[in-house]
Amino acid sequence: MTVLWEPVRGAIDTFGIALGDDVTVVAHAASIDREVGSGDHHLVVIGPEVPAESAYELAEQLRIDRPAVGVVLLRHRLEVSVLTQALRSGIREVVQADDHAALVDAVRRSEALSARLGVAAGEPGSGGHVVTVFSAKGGVGKTTVAVNLAAHFATTGARTLLVDLDLMFGDVGISLQLPPTTSIMDLVSMTGHLDGQGLASVVQTHEATGLDVLVAPHDPADADRVPADLVSELIRLARSTYDYVVLDMPPSMPEHVLGAFDLSDLLVLVSTLDIPAVKNLRLAINTLDTLGAPQQNRLLVLNRADLKVGLSAKDVESAIGYPVSVGLPNTMSVPAASNRGVVLAVDEPKNPFATALREFADHKVRPRFGEEPTRNGSRRIGRRRRAK
Repeated sequence: MTVLWEPVRGAIDTFGIALGDDVTVVAHAASIDREVGSGDHHLVVIGPEVPAESAYELAEQLRIDRPAVGVVLLRHRLEVSVLTQALRSGIREVVQADDHAALVDAVRRSEALSARLGVAAGEPGSGGHVVTVFSAKGGVGKTTVAVNLAAHFATTGARTLLVDLDLMFGDVGISLQLPPTTSIMDLVSMTGHLDGQGLASVVQTHEATGLDVLVAPHDPADADRVPADLVSELIRLARSTYDYVVLDMPPSMPEHVLGAFDLSDLLVLVSTLDIPAVKNLRLAINTLDTLGAPQQNRLLVLNRADLKVGLSAKDVESAIGYPVSVGLPNTMSVPAASNRGVVLAVDEPKNPFATALREFADHKVRPRFGEEPTRNGSRRIGRRRRAK
């Protein structure tokens, strides 16, 4: 249900069609707290005649007291200064008052966001699991592993967020064919005060899997503008909201990657059967050891493990110092799935790659956190469940 704050009479006649049937009109801000306090209202639309400063003050209050309640601001003219201050205040959308189609879309987006925030607010906050997927060389299939792993968690009942931390050349968004709308760049202005509403406002949902995704900046030049402190803040917040947070890393170790390593519960190392990939991963492991990262929280994934190239899985194990947890077969279905924007582990469940990936997720990753799969592939953990 929606609260419309507009002191001018006849507001319901002007905006009623766009807002739907369940609308309560109030003329004063004092009435809003009573209405949203009932728990039935999840959206406040502030009319164009309400002074901007009053709108900002209300939004800031609701952001703290009732983060699941969305605020949409209507203005007669859209100005940059208004948009900037609205973002800082926690207003989700600013819409031109005479654009009723845009208002309908804004209401729909805000209601969907409130539903997600409402589910998160009602769940235990003991913390989810942070799984980091890393390789020290590009082209080994790291993003493929991260995407398929995260999607499998999401489709089997776990509330899952996939974060692309390859800030310069991240491919998660394009692999899932997500529209280039929001990215981690939209969180930069929230550094130091990031909250659940801010995070939810930039996350996109992959419709086929229900996986939440935060993509890398669309412009590689923006990579240096994302502070390492923001990345750490983001991971801590996401852990309190999701069952699984899967991080797709760049093949390097800048400051934000090292910070993410410190917050990770499990590190999934990806390699292929080629000497440069093995050598670089060995050097990366040496660096992790030097930094004091826990050695027991690492799993080794060997991608394209069935290729006959003069190097064996045992050779890789000997060089890396870890046993291979899973060997993923080489198949053209992987790039084909990426080109179609689908997740192989979900779209073609009987594909050998998909089968191996699910076995790895259910029998190597989940047991690390005291979880076990049920017969139908869903998890049995007695914690948070994705809302249907």
